[in-house]
Amino acid sequence: MSSMIRIGARRVLLLAVLVIGLSAGLAPPAFATKIERVVSPSGIEAWLVREPALPMIAMEYVFVGGSSQDPADRPGLAYMLSTLLDEGAGNLDSRAFSERLEAKAIELRFVASRDVFGGSIRMLTEHRDEAFDLLRLALNEPRFDPEPIERMRAQLLAGLQREEMSPGNLAGRRWWEKAFAGHPYGHPVHGTTESLKAINAADLRTYAHRIFARDTLKIAIVGDIDAATAGRLIDQVFGKLPAKAELFPVPEAMPKALGDRIPVELDVAQSALVLGAPGLKRSDPDFVTAYVVNHILGGGAFTSRLYHEVRESRGLAYSVYSAMLPLMHSGVFFVSTGTRSDRVNESIAVIEKELRRMAKDGPTEKELAETKSFLKGSYALAFDSSLKIAGQLVQIQLDGLGIDYINKRNSLIDAVTMADAKRVAKRLLDCNLFVTIAGRSPVAANSAPAVREAQ
Repeated sequence: MSSMIRIGARRVLLLAVLVIGLSAGLAPPAFATKIERVVSPSGIEAWLVREPALPMIAMEYVFVGGSSQDPADRPGLAYMLSTLLDEGAGNLDSRAFSERLEAKAIELRFVASRDVFGGSIRMLTEHRDEAFDLLRLALNEPRFDPEPIERMRAQLLAGLQREEMSPGNLAGRRWWEKAFAGHPYGHPVHGTTESLKAINAADLRTYAHRIFARDTLKIAIVGDIDAATAGRLIDQVFGKLPAKAELFPVPEAMPKALGDRIPVELDVAQSALVLGAPGLKRSDPDFVTAYVVNHILGGGAFTSRLYHEVRESRGLAYSVYSAMLPLMHSGVFFVSTGTRSDRVNESIAVIEKELRRMAKDGPTEKELAETKSFLKGSYALAFDSSLKIAGQLVQIQLDGLGIDYINKRNSLIDAVTMADAKRVAKRLLDCNLFVTIAGRSPVAANSAPAVREAQ
């Protein structure tokens, strides 16, 4: 049950009703969200949005870390840790810890991405103190007992086996391995069979001690709580963590293997394609403009150019999308789709043609105006639940955008001009793509240049 919501059956309905109510109560226009900067008695900063109308509290937090801090011979360590922190802590074994969560309908979650390790907690206000104390135990006194470790190890290994049969997972994993070869971003976030088998309790403790520290911590709290109480609870959970994290250096990097096309053997009728190139980091002055351009190209679901050309006009795929992924030490631009193995090369050609067209001519005036209107109008949807608000606030802190970003974000979208869009479209899209294809190689590898590899 690790990292899953453990809620007693009789409390599910109550919690659902409160969540729906809280979601409605916390869904004003983004500019109406009032954010307070809270500093705890020990000096830990958090951002707070008070909502006393409904008796719930949600908190989200992150530490800089994630899979980029996994040792080279232990990929998957952060991911495995995220499944074990709610499997017993302090004097509570796995069962006792789970029962405490369930008894009070406390939702507790831990996650690991490439750049950060974090989590969230949500509870009824009346169970606030116990919920925060359980989180304190999980972060400060995790047990890592043998039985939960072996149980979670078995689950993660089974998950890896399923991923081996998923074209999308295989294409994505191979893309990262080759695009960031020799860099921590090239490590598989979920690890390998060999590394998961090798990870032990000492590895987990060492990682937690290195990463869980106050200097890289970002926190957001939303709900029925005042600043003084929030400060007290922040210190209760995080106050005794080390002052400074012990981070491995992560160098700046950009994707490699541009122009290569790598097939990955898998006997399936439909192949998965990942096409990638350098993108922009969030701190880049052109990021907002690139975000608008990408939405027109492939980020706008049913309205995008790629959707129209790949699916509607030619029926090559059920879905296709492009995305920008700003990382702490890199920027990545992706296109992803799936198509019949005998239409792989046609699909790649259509996608590359659309990227070249956008790079050469930029968007139309109509596309730019409609996209800006949509992006501004839809922003409030990112704030329609307590955890969404907390997640947005944590990300804004990580990106260094300032506590007033929510109020000025739409004006940044509005400020994008046609000249900006054309310039940034060329900058972002006038490049060679590195392509991985998971499927039947006799078709997928047809006319593939330079690099050929089978798994």
